[in-house]
Amino acid sequence: MNKIGEFHFDTESYQMDFRGRVTIPMIGNYLIHAASIHAANRGFGYSDMTEKHTAWVLSRLAIEITDYPKSSESITVYTWVDEVGRLFTSRCFELANGEGKTFGFARSIWAAIDMETRRPTLLDVEGLSAYISDRPCPIEKPGKIVPVEAKTEAVPYKVKYSDLDINGHLNSIKYMEHLLDLFDIGMFREKEISRFEIAYQAEGKYGMMLGLHLAEAAPGKYDMAICHDEKAICRAAVTWK
Repeated sequence: MNKIGEFHFDTESYQMDFRGRVTIPMIGNYLIHAASIHAANRGFGYSDMTEKHTAWVLSRLAIEITDYPKSSESITVYTWVDEVGRLFTSRCFELANGEGKTFGFARSIWAAIDMETRRPTLLDVEGLSAYISDRPCPIEKPGKIVPVEAKTEAVPYKVKYSDLDINGHLNSIKYMEHLLDLFDIGMFREKEISRFEIAYQAEGKYGMMLGLHLAEAAPGKYDMAICHDEKAICRAAVTWK
């Protein structure tokens, strides 16, 4: 089977923000959907993992966008496995518009956990390595994000029903939405996000009280965190242009 997956999406009006453009969280949804189907078609998808009492969890994600699609535009997502280790695997993405022009890339890191203990489990290195591709992904890998919670005031948030995923935990995309809501709407009117990076550290649960933090690291660059009991359950970084 081809190592590189190719998936097609058509943007809809309900997926747009107030500017009529696709959002970073919606792009994240496209990427996760493509990754899930690509894995399932090659024997290591959701059902295959469930049979082993394990599940994939997204550990890190970095997205870089040069142009945002508008309503009724076609998007093609290409995805492939980049690296495989004993505990983590790296997956890349390329996004192209209906004319075949690339407008973004993404890198992600995934781990497998035991569904009962929620602890990491060893990956099938040999099986996954059969799908490694050397297709280039010309953006920086996810890196270390500076802690900001000790020097910023928290915006409180309580995890609700609509935040939960199929496993009953805070949905990966919801982390992104809540963090981006920390920015004033004027920021979205005047600028675009050129890079969004997030590192997931712990699972949010229903009813959990969270604290959302935001700090400007440099002009146009911000570090963020979501905390529970003063400990980060994720960190993120945003670069605006």
